[in-house]
Amino acid sequence: MLKQKIKLMTDSVSDISKDRAEALGIHMLYMPITIEGKPLREEIDFTKEQFYQMIDEAKEYPSTAQITPFEILEAYEQIAAEGYTDLIFCTIGSGGSGTYANAAMAREQFYDAHPATEDRLKIHLVDGRNYTATYGYAVTEAAKKLARGANVAELIDYLEDWAAHAGLYFVPMTLKYVKRSGRVSAASAFAGELLGLKPFCRICNCKSSVIQKIRGEQNIIPKMVEVVKADIQPHSPYIVMQGSDEKIAQDFGAALTKALGYPPECYWNIGAAICCNAGPHVVGFVIKRTEADTD
Repeated sequence: MLKQKIKLMTDSVSDISKDRAEALGIHMLYMPITIEGKPLREEIDFTKEQFYQMIDEAKEYPSTAQITPFEILEAYEQIAAEGYTDLIFCTIGSGGSGTYANAAMAREQFYDAHPATEDRLKIHLVDGRNYTATYGYAVTEAAKKLARGANVAELIDYLEDWAAHAGLYFVPMTLKYVKRSGRVSAASAFAGELLGLKPFCRICNCKSSVIQKIRGEQNIIPKMVEVVKADIQPHSPYIVMQGSDEKIAQDFGAALTKALGYPPECYWNIGAAICCNAGPHVVGFVIKRTEADTD
């Protein structure tokens, strides 16, 4: 029996930085995005910080696309050539992108083309069930577990458990982006602007909802802290999400540290996928929720 040689792979909607992915040995596939008619790859052609400025200045709204089966198949070919026995590919949530389905299609194509390889390289697909750090953080933690000797079953169990419980919560500080993306109706966004209301959004299993409307920026951090305390699995790690305004994220992290008694695991910069729907001016968090999403 071959000794396991395991590779972790994910896509750039996880918002794992290129440097961090390389340091942890994570194979990254980079999501295409079109800005002003020009096709680019996030983390390859621009940094997250550059994108915050680009989207603010763009005359045409940027658009994202899924990673194609051909690109995924090329990655499988490369990883097979490197002698790995197992590949664990954790993708953006299948409810928000066709990337997971494309990964399954590419797996069939790979084994059809290389039938003898099926016993030498097992390709395991994990549905990240969400966006950004909701699965990106788990992939980085899985990489650390792998370095400490975790096996395939342990890594998949961890990733699937986290994905089933993780929730992404955020508040867009301006409403023009959510209005354009359709996450909040134009009428609601217009009313919110007039009344000084900010939508407090939650995404679980790629399903988005507005759980509160917060009046006044001074109330955003206290309201978010209340929800974290109510929803978080006790003593579990949490991540503070930040965009172009790092100060509010730092203030929020300090408030959570005081409320929970321990600091955030990390601060995580949102990337193009979230920016295109919520804008670069956001603050939020990812937590492991007490209740699993069984949908």
